[in-house]
Amino acid sequence: MIKEASGPINFTVFLTMFGEKLKGADPEDVIMGAFKVLDPDGKGSIKKSFLEELLTTQCDRFTPEEIRNMWAAFPPDVAGNVDYKSICYIITHGEDKEGE
Repeated sequence: MIKEASGPINFTVFLTMFGEKLKGADPEDVIMGAFKVLDPDGKGSIKKSFLEELLTTQCDRFTPEEIRNMWAAFPPDVAGNVDYKSICYIITHGEDKEGE
């Protein structure tokens, strides 16, 4: 996958490439299900602080740079909520809805 990149790989390029690899496999339900576990109220969003804590303290921990890249690609709203439905869409379709 790295050899397929047209240049340096940042978080957005990674998501796009990852999404292209997943097309046709219908993984959106699986990814959405994983996020829904973190959203028991079913609001469609997760607090930025909670998601950041999980990503920096569990399993394959994100680096500070990866966290900055993620927030640049998926900025939280003014209340600090992250729209995980948008993240799922970009991961599975490789581009933003507005770009279509």
